[in-house]
Amino acid sequence: MASGNAGKLREIARILQGLDVEVVAQSEFGVTDADETGTTFVDNALIKARHAAEATCLPAIADDSGLSVDALDGAPGVYSARYAGPDATDESNVDKLLDALRDVPDAERGAAFHCVACFVMPGEEDALIAKGEWRGSILHERRGVGGFGYDPVFLDPESGVASAELTPDKKNARSHRGKALLKLQELLRARFG
Repeated sequence: MASGNAGKLREIARILQGLDVEVVAQSEFGVTDADETGTTFVDNALIKARHAAEATCLPAIADDSGLSVDALDGAPGVYSARYAGPDATDESNVDKLLDALRDVPDAERGAAFHCVACFVMPGEEDALIAKGEWRGSILHERRGVGGFGYDPVFLDPESGVASAELTPDKKNARSHRGKALLKLQELLRARFG
């Protein structure tokens, strides 16, 4: 798995339980994070997966995901993990987002999480690519203790609670990452049986 994000690795391993694979972080092989120089989620997912596959000579899965807020013209988007700067933390990113939306009314706080998950084989140009989206809105303050990233301020309209208040299974059933990885599972089964 081309990621070092512990929260993301837990989610992905849980979602991919149905496949006969072991999800191993790239750091277990001494692989460092790739420079995410792409301008889209697809670009960055492919950059990360190809980097890990090349370094390990093993198949790799990567995802790139982020939050797009309607009132911010889609920001933070591909810069979600570093919205508050290159050394941003989940806390500082959420603080910056809440500050940017301080005077925005509830009706204009629409947002969507986006995820692109991909699978690559070492030395092959072709990739399997799957996408997922989770629409909701941004709360005025943090709620819940689960999840990571923007989960405490993302309101799931179906349940009426913050993403951070959902159980892992409920979150995976609704989330952008869950949707993308389930589609990727289907693509992997179609390709490899």
